Amino acid sequence: MALSFEQGPIRPPSEARSLLIRVTRNCPWNKCAFCFTYQGEKFGLRKLEEIKQDIKNAREIADSVKELSWKHGAGGEVSEGLVDLVFGSPHMFDDYFRSITAWLYFGGRSVFLQDANSIILKTDELLEVLNCIKENFPQVDRITSYCRSQTAARKSVEDFRKLREAGLNRIHIGLETGYDPLLKLIRKGSTAAEHIEGGKRVVESGISLCEYVMPGLGGSKWSRENAVETARVINEINPDYIRFRSLQVKTGTVLHEMMQKGEFQPLGDEEVVGEIRLFIEHLEGIRSTIVSDHILNLLEELEGRLPEEKESMLAIIDRFFGLPEMDRMIYRLGRRKGLYRRIDDLSNRPVYERLKSIIQNYRETGSERLDRDLDRIRQNFI
Repeated sequence: MALSFEQGPIRPPSEARSLLIRVTRNCPWNKCAFCFTYQGEKFGLRKLEEIKQDIKNAREIADSVKELSWKHGAGGEVSEGLVDLVFGSPHMFDDYFRSITAWLYFGGRSVFLQDANSIILKTDELLEVLNCIKENFPQVDRITSYCRSQTAARKSVEDFRKLREAGLNRIHIGLETGYDPLLKLIRKGSTAAEHIEGGKRVVESGISLCEYVMPGLGGSKWSRENAVETARVINEINPDYIRFRSLQVKTGTVLHEMMQKGEFQPLGDEEVVGEIRLFIEHLEGIRSTIVSDHILNLLEELEGRLPEEKESMLAIIDRFFGLPEMDRMIYRLGRRKGLYRRIDDLSNRPVYERLKSIIQNYRETGSERLDRDLDRIRQNFI
């Protein structure tokens, strides 16, 4: 029987080149109003021996990939030619073999522990998982995981230090917002105080912390509060990374039901960018890196180190708002179609003229149709 290892449905974009090892199944909270990922799924802790066997299976598959490399004259290296062979022969190699091949091709040095809150596992068991990874893949120098703030607030700093010493390098936390009334509305299950306490414990342990914030989550009612209070919480935590995940109300979620009932009014693209500006303005006294690495974010180029690059990031936003209305509409369409990643991309005249003609057609038939169609495109991004 072919070797396999279990994998969950998601991982952060920054872990695209990581080996995925499933430690827990689904989400222990699974009540957030904006989230659909684990709807209808039951949370479960995987047995330690199952996890270890998955790691060993992954190693055996990696050994087989290297054997194939030697057989085809690549000297054990995973070359581009070997990748072409494996991915071009679906009848010969399964998804697990392809997954390990791609991982080794990109260096084979990072691992992400799935699913939504693997840090909920007992510290001693997590240490065994980390040690098993290191034993089977000694070249791995980066291991990361998702964690809820509430879980982090219950772990001791000493627990986190033990995990760091065993190889856990980074923790990803979905803070979303620092405004308590909004946290209650979206059923996050954490308070601003728990966000701060959990984040500070991770930072104190020396593990790199990445906090995800959700511009637009306050809607038209609490846009300012979302920006200002989230910045306040981030200032208290001082994480290594702040990543934007602009809100997209997904069909089928509780938040979508609220929107249908008129209980939540989402912001438009430009209003979200304005909220992000307010958020950055209120970041003070921290040394964090802002990253905008998701297609839902209108301005992907909005990235920089605080405090030294704060003004340059604000200048990017001001540059966008300084564009003529037509150019802003063209940029929005080009971004959602995957044609634009930076404001400078507007200088590509053939693409610009093609998008301009589309926008002119929208303006003739009603610009609200553009918003509706862009929303439909964004639905496919999550």
